[in-house]
Amino acid sequence: MTFVVTDNCIKCKYTDCVEVCPVDCFYEGPNFLVIHPDECIDCALCEPECPAQAIFSEDEIPAGMENFIELNAELAEIWPNITEKKDELPEAKEFDGTPGKIQYLER
Repeated sequence: MTFVVTDNCIKCKYTDCVEVCPVDCFYEGPNFLVIHPDECIDCALCEPECPAQAIFSEDEIPAGMENFIELNAELAEIWPNITEKKDELPEAKEFDGTPGKIQYLER
């Protein structure tokens, strides 16, 4: 089992979750974070730390967000690891809670 970063992280990229991860399984893209499924130990520490409420256990992903399981796995293989908290994106407050943000994902 793994945790998965979903749609609401896009264009927000809060990194509070990164600080609490004991195994450094987060990877950073231009405007989104992902969790490497093979590195996640299912500790659940990241989920409550996400201000955007964008992290879910793989078996509790909201309907319609299942594609983020594969997306996290794919992007974690090509994006660099992130281990320290950074400032959120400038537009984070504006986009937090906006549905359907997959169209804004920058690879």
